Amino acid sequence: MSETNLSPSNRVPVVERLLTANEEVAADNRVQFHQRQIKVGNIMASPGAGKTTLLLATIAAMPGRKIGVIEGDVASQVDAEMIATTGTPVVQINTGGACHLDAPMIRNAAKALPLEELELILVENVGNLICPVSFDLGQDFNVGLLSVPEGHDKPYKYPGIFEAVDLVVVTKADLLPYLDFEIDTFRTLVHGLNPDVPIFVVSAKTGEGMEDWVAWLETRLGI
Repeated sequence: MSETNLSPSNRVPVVERLLTANEEVAADNRVQFHQRQIKVGNIMASPGAGKTTLLLATIAAMPGRKIGVIEGDVASQVDAEMIATTGTPVVQINTGGACHLDAPMIRNAAKALPLEELELILVENVGNLICPVSFDLGQDFNVGLLSVPEGHDKPYKYPGIFEAVDLVVVTKADLLPYLDFEIDTFRTLVHGLNPDVPIFVVSAKTGEGMEDWVAWLETRLGI
């Protein structure tokens, strides 16, 4: 009888080949986007952190910019439908159980966007603080979101995402007066992992901090 399960020693080369193949597609994605002068941002966060709400507020705050969105979820099209109400080009990727997006998914999704008309694509990755960090999509920058209700201790538990991002956004800042989120402690923990990363405190609901986030995006578009 043949063995169908991979042993730990055999599993490592398989994973390495998978990541290598993903890196090759990601590199090609990056070339294709850059040839069209499109910047791509990968937004990573846990479920319910406010990714879609921030995207909606961002689109409203940048009316002069040509933005496209790629939505990643395990299932459903709810978030994509919300983005579509703004008139923004959007593509939904349903992973069917996978906990992250990968470069081939982005390559296929991008074919459904009007790339010649865009200057910025924002990718809402699958809600997860672990898996998305390992997969290059061909993006120019990574953004990590953490909502106030999740607590300020998450850098202890999920250091990888805070080490990998170019920007950290604390969302749902309007809840700070009601919850025990210690923003100074959070900053200290994050900067212990990623010393130079900017940290913005934002409420898409009230508009607090949105000007910093938008200004940062504008800077990315100018690079």
